[in-house]
Order: sequence, then structure tokens, then C-alpha cells
Amino acid sequence: MSLPNAPVERIIRNAGAERVSEDAVEELKDALEDLGEEIASDANEVADHAGRNTIKKEDIDLATR
Repeated sequence: MSLPNAPVERIIRNAGAERVSEDAVEELKDALEDLGEEIASDANEVADHAGRNTIKKEDIDLATR
């Protein structure tokens, strides 16, 4: 799975960068994907603990705390 470049570059620009290298976009994409997988895994554990197979918004919220 790979995030598209444009939204990732937009995140960097919204943080104040005027120019963004492709390497920077790729590095942030990797970091975001890793973080997303960690959050999803934690949310899955929350849902499992609640006896559900479906991950809900509340599970994501708890996983990000």
C-alpha cells in the first residue's frame, strides 16, 4: 500500500514548507504508513477486546491516545 504523493506533499506545505523534495515526500509517506499500521493494529486490539470484528471510529480514537 502506498499513499499518493500529492496529499503528503500538501501536508508538508501546510506545515509551512515552500519547497519539498521527492525524498522528503517519500520519507513522510513511509512514516505515515508505519504510524497508520500501528494505530490500526492497536484499534484492532480494542475492537477484539470489546468482542467485535469491526473497527469503529471510537477504537481509532482510543488507539491514538
